[in-house]
Amino acid sequence: MSERLLAKLRYASTAPSDEQVSKIKAMLQKKFEGKEIELELSQDPSIGGGFIVSCKNFEYDWSDAGRARQLRAELNNLRKKSEHNDAGRIISMLSSKVENFTLSTEDREVGTVTWVGDGIANVDGIDHAFYGEIIEFEDGTKGMAQDIRDDHIGCILFGNDTGIRQGTRAVRTYKEAGIPVGEAFIGRVVDALGAPIDGLGDIKESDYRPVENTAPGIIERQSVNEPMETGILSIDTMFPIGRGQRELIIGDRQTGKTSIALDTIINQKGKDVICVYVAIGQKASTVAKLIQTLKKTGAMDYTIVVSSTASDMAPLQYIAPYSGTALAEYFMYRGKDVLIVYDDLSKHAVAYRALSLLLERSPGREAYPGDVFYLHSRLLERSSKLSSELGGGSITALPIIETLAGDVSAYIPTNVISITDGQIFLESDLFFEGMRPAVNVGLSVSRVGSAAQTKAMKKASGSIRVDLAQYREMAVFTQFSSDLDETTKNQLAHGNVLMELLKQPLEHPLSMHQQVIILVAANSKRLDMVPVKKVREYKQKLLTYFDTECSDICEELEKGKELSEQLKRRIIEAVDTFNDLENKKLKDEVEQMQKQN
Repeated sequence: MSERLLAKLRYASTAPSDEQVSKIKAMLQKKFEGKEIELELSQDPSIGGGFIVSCKNFEYDWSDAGRARQLRAELNNLRKKSEHNDAGRIISMLSSKVENFTLSTEDREVGTVTWVGDGIANVDGIDHAFYGEIIEFEDGTKGMAQDIRDDHIGCILFGNDTGIRQGTRAVRTYKEAGIPVGEAFIGRVVDALGAPIDGLGDIKESDYRPVENTAPGIIERQSVNEPMETGILSIDTMFPIGRGQRELIIGDRQTGKTSIALDTIINQKGKDVICVYVAIGQKASTVAKLIQTLKKTGAMDYTIVVSSTASDMAPLQYIAPYSGTALAEYFMYRGKDVLIVYDDLSKHAVAYRALSLLLERSPGREAYPGDVFYLHSRLLERSSKLSSELGGGSITALPIIETLAGDVSAYIPTNVISITDGQIFLESDLFFEGMRPAVNVGLSVSRVGSAAQTKAMKKASGSIRVDLAQYREMAVFTQFSSDLDETTKNQLAHGNVLMELLKQPLEHPLSMHQQVIILVAANSKRLDMVPVKKVREYKQKLLTYFDTECSDICEELEKGKELSEQLKRRIIEAVDTFNDLENKKLKDEVEQMQKQN
């Protein structure tokens, strides 16, 4: 005897005819491989008209309510895709859509909510959902299948859970979670789902990309060979970053991590680089201030801000970096270079920990789930330099990690250090001493970038790192002694000048030729006679002199990207001429003062 299946049919006012019932039974038998179907009829005026058939966890909807819902969704999609603002054109397009509308009666898998709270909903009855699938709830809220178990699925919600109750229907959409992408997003501020939040109207998307995407394989990549200049002297000389690299910015709170990322974005002006800034768990006021800075410096013209602030639910904070990367990938696969900043991944890990604990996953070290390493590795592996066959585009990632009391051996910092191609370590002590950016030269490293450094920068930076290391060692040994020989005094003077040169104000990135000029002047010991307090002023005057009097040298450096011995001599000669002019000016001032006295 074959197994009997119970199917439920709800109708609004008129029960289906015998012919309709037999057709429905035949369709269900075909779906469930010839099993005998028993149909139970019940009246439900709420569906408006027509009828709905449910069997096991599948549903067929021929109701008026279903038609209205489907038509509304199609009209919304049409409105979003429409490039026309002319009301008449839009009305005619909508009319033709309504006239040609056909109801889709494909079977849909339906479940019911068994528990909801804190941005999580457990759904029973959906047996075939895949990880990352969008699940739609009765009130229109969308969620994503995050936890698939034998008896239920755990969904993270991308909206308010106030309209979801125990017993609320949830329907599979058979679609992977994704966000709209396109050129129109440049210069805009969006939330984690790609919806605009800057009050400048809707964004016309060009495409739709999944938030979770496979990272390019080894064959699809090429080695890093172009510089991603930050405009920060200490980083570009000692820890150069290449296009397609992942360089971690790590340090305690309030040590200037975001400032380094912001300066790097500002420095990309005119370099055909698109920037994506992802704010995760930041205060809304902090993000607003940052956007204001980007607008003031003109950097917003090539930047997209993806914001998921501290007031957003944990699922939105969790999805934000993946959404930002999906936007970046759209440009990368079109052969463009992209810089993406994740600010910061510590808060991202905390949001994921909250989700995992609510989904009742086992906590591990520091209560993080076991797959927290994979959380960040699958995100950062998507940043790469594509091969020439794929267009040669790149994503350069600057993830930010906040440490507690300088502890880089904590769980999340060590994870991200091992995933990235180097780190810039910012130290609180250096910051409070006035060394800004507070880069610790000993703990910072770039494992890739030197291959991407221009020949001019590589030659000009020379032994700066060794000189600084020797200076620090010498400074420690000589702090208690008063009788120093001439060589030690010169070395200390040179070190003091170098330390002062590496200090840089906010929002003032240096171009490549400016950095080369400063380094050539410093390495040739032409700045050692300048008093430490006047080094910053001297540097500014020197750069202004080169821009006005020696523009040919600046142009040659920018075009050729090389530092020949002849060009190096010309720079040193120009520095000597500048020094002579400054000394003469100083002499004249002294004579003038003496005459007045």
